[in-house]
Amino acid sequence: MSETAVSSERAGGSVGWLTWFAVAGLVYVLLVGVGIIGDGFKLVSGGSEGAAKIFAFATNPIVGVILGTLATALVQSSSTVTSVIVGLVAGGVPVEIAVPMIMGANMGTTITNTIVSLGNLTNRGQFNKAFQAATVHDFFNLYSIVVFLPIEVIFKPLQRSAEVMSQWFAGGGDASMKDLNFLGAITKPVSSWFVDLVGGLPSAIGGSIAIVLGIAFVITSVLYLGKLLRAVMVGKARNIVNRAIGGGTATGIASGTVITVLVQSSSTTTSLIVPLAGSGVLTTRQVFPFTMGANIGTCITALLAATAISGGYEVFALQIALVHLLYNIVGVLVFTLVPWIRDWPVHSARWLGDMTERNRGWAFAYIFGVFFVLPGSVFAGEMVFSDAEDTLAPALEGEAAQEAVEDEDLIIE
Repeated sequence: MSETAVSSERAGGSVGWLTWFAVAGLVYVLLVGVGIIGDGFKLVSGGSEGAAKIFAFATNPIVGVILGTLATALVQSSSTVTSVIVGLVAGGVPVEIAVPMIMGANMGTTITNTIVSLGNLTNRGQFNKAFQAATVHDFFNLYSIVVFLPIEVIFKPLQRSAEVMSQWFAGGGDASMKDLNFLGAITKPVSSWFVDLVGGLPSAIGGSIAIVLGIAFVITSVLYLGKLLRAVMVGKARNIVNRAIGGGTATGIASGTVITVLVQSSSTTTSLIVPLAGSGVLTTRQVFPFTMGANIGTCITALLAATAISGGYEVFALQIALVHLLYNIVGVLVFTLVPWIRDWPVHSARWLGDMTERNRGWAFAYIFGVFFVLPGSVFAGEMVFSDAEDTLAPALEGEAAQEAVEDEDLIIE
């Protein structure tokens, strides 16, 4: 090999490493942006207290699902919403109302990766792929609600199974993984610093500024990340990703579960996969099992966190966490093993992605309509026509309910 060739090879290797460092840096910016968006939404909505006020109007299972979606979309943390629901149940809210709230929380948490897909907005083809990858998670959760909510309302299999299983874990040791959240440890200080900059402003204004700033971080990082991923995801790197995530349904589910348990946030896991889909590294069908695994992973983390709860509401924390876990495991099994509904989420995501490629207004209409306008309309209607003070509001007054809502051990970011 000539000296010139050796020099070129070394230069190419150097550029390769620099590119990978740039990818890591942009992923970090993406995660910080997601964190800022979440903190901004919490400022605007009032966090766990705001979610509790929303749930005060959940007078029946269908409203519970819709308000669960709204609360989680506003708080940007299904674990925070779960802790609120634990407090409500501990304060006397019927579990049959709380279970649909959990189903809605599953739906609401998917807004984060849908926002991340907007980073590909300038390129129609890439946006189509990214939006499909984001919304396949939405459609899985939506169809799970359609399939399982009527069954749960009539027969209550989740409620009854979780009630029995909660007795197995009650009184056991603390298995919380909160202190092992390394990803949160390196991103939370930075995202919190940015949010603190607007902390002196009124919550609605400061939170809105934080949301816009976080979206700017996300869009900027995804714009450049897509270009770099197309450059580095070739040969061995692409084969590794395809084997780990796109190697089949079981492999995808396992990868999504394990990675989400490690990073302790399904929003983070599914947000990271969107740029890979947008750059063409993964297809929507490959992403789908991974997102189902992410649903299971976040429930396992919440269940372990529930073991840290003690006192009179310990059993409620365990029951709600187990409902969440059982619901997602059964959902994954049904949408994996039943042939005639297996492709519903993929086909729906592809249809919506194709629509957004023709007219990107569909994307904004979908995000605001599904996560805010429809749930918000139901919330407003309940405020007008329902006497919430005689239904769920008293459940928030109990000491156990307040402690459960405020208990940070149950909140996994």
